[in-house]
Amino acid sequence: MPAAPLSSPSSRPSSRLPRGIALYVTVLCVLAVVASVISFVNGSWLGVVWLLLAGLTSNMALYYLRRSRAARVDPR
Repeated sequence: MPAAPLSSPSSRPSSRLPRGIALYVTVLCVLAVVASVISFVNGSWLGVVWLLLAGLTSNMALYYLRRSRAARVDPR
């Protein structure tokens, strides 16, 4: 039985997966910003943690968005 070629669709990861993750993480970023605003309005310093989470998720969203764009340009 011959081995599948390296460029077959089954041997490379889906390029749609990073876009889906980027969308999910963007939603998490927006929710973290909303939670931080609510925390600060209520007088709680817990909003700082929410802002840190928003920063992390925004970086993750940018990473996965760039990864999906690179996969569309250079499909290896």
